[in-house]
Amino acid sequence: MKTIIVKSPGGLNQLKVIDRPEAQPKAGEILVRWHATSLNYHDYLVATGGIPVMDGRVPMSDGAGEVIALGPDVFDWKIGDKVMSLFFQGWLEGRPTMMKMAALSGEMVDGFATESSCVLASAVTRIPDNYSYTEAATLPCAAVTAWRALMVEGKIKAGDSVLIEGTGGMSIFALQLAKAAGAKVYATTSSPEKADRLLSMGAEAVVNYKEDERWGKTINRMSDGGVDHVLDVGGGSTMRQSIEAVGIGGHIASIGILGNGRKGEITFPKLFFKHITMSGLAVGSRKMQEDMVKAIDISGMKPVIDKSFGLEELKDAFEYQATGKHFGKIVLEY
Repeated sequence: MKTIIVKSPGGLNQLKVIDRPEAQPKAGEILVRWHATSLNYHDYLVATGGIPVMDGRVPMSDGAGEVIALGPDVFDWKIGDKVMSLFFQGWLEGRPTMMKMAALSGEMVDGFATESSCVLASAVTRIPDNYSYTEAATLPCAAVTAWRALMVEGKIKAGDSVLIEGTGGMSIFALQLAKAAGAKVYATTSSPEKADRLLSMGAEAVVNYKEDERWGKTINRMSDGGVDHVLDVGGGSTMRQSIEAVGIGGHIASIGILGNGRKGEITFPKLFFKHITMSGLAVGSRKMQEDMVKAIDISGMKPVIDKSFGLEELKDAFEYQATGKHFGKIVLEY
């Protein structure tokens, strides 16, 4: 059974392919033959040592595959069921707690860059109807994050307006979910080619953030006083403009730290004079994932997959991710 591990202290050259025996499920566990995973910025940080992990950790927080064995006392699944992983394997429902978030896939516990592994029967959900394993593997991190930001925290409704930043997997899922909910979507990118693709997917307008440093004010003006929802992916590098872009009484979901976004400054008076609600969030619970799957079954939404690699090409996939050329998700199929 081929498995990829991260050797300490991390770095793409420290991704090693090993062979190890297939595990057998214990009580309450299932054995899954994983067929696909997808790349997230969190996985890139783990692989490059930006997030230190235990020596020998199996990376990748997304996985989709087939149940091939059941441990004792497992009744919710049967052999042959198609399942996908949870980002937080212990967060089943309710509010997040440190204990619920302790089993973070690909960081605190082994992830899914492996041909098979055992997980708790509660640590997976079914995949959407008519989805391949590859399509399903794009969902647990990026799509659930977008779902939570818009549906759970933002309580989006038809007629609302949304700003997405960039063209990574989460942002593209947010565009698709917002359009399905009847919202208008505005977007930013630095690429004219990507701008055209965003417009073809239904974006109202796209602003090139490299050509317009005050893109937040531009979005505010385009949307007649600001958008109702912003999904901020840059943290300190984008938050000031996100605050400019949002309308009075709007909601900003703080999701990422792309670029140099770990630290930054914000203009606090605009936070309270615009009556902005801000939510810091990291992915979501099993219940959120299950609700999202039901919505996908109804809408027929499909992920946008940019490029596919093999399991042993994980280093190449991360190098491609680092170029920023992708539109949507990068996947591994095995």
